[in-house]
Amino acid sequence: MPTKQEILDLYFMAARRDLIEIAAYLDRLDRHDGESDFREPALHRALEAMLNPGDKRRAEAVLLALSDHSETPIPAATIQGAFGAPRD
Repeated sequence: MPTKQEILDLYFMAARRDLIEIAAYLDRLDRHDGESDFREPALHRALEAMLNPGDKRRAEAVLLALSDHSETPIPAATIQGAFGAPRD
C-alpha cells in the first residue's frame, strides 16, 4: 500500500491541474452575460459535496450530486446523450 507521500508524489500535479481547470471554467462562466441553466448550480453542489462529503466518500458524494435520482422514466429522449447533471 502506498504512503500519503507517494500518493502526493504521483498525483498532486494532476490534481492541481484539474483544480485550476475547474477554477478557469468557473471564471469563464462569471465573465459572460446571459442566463445559466441547471448545470451551473449542480456543479456548485458537487464542489460543496467534495468539500463536505458528510458520511460519503468525496468521489461518491460528487457523483451523487451530479446524478439524476429520478425513478420515473421520461416518455421520450430529447437528445442523444446525457447532460451530466440532474435537472432540478
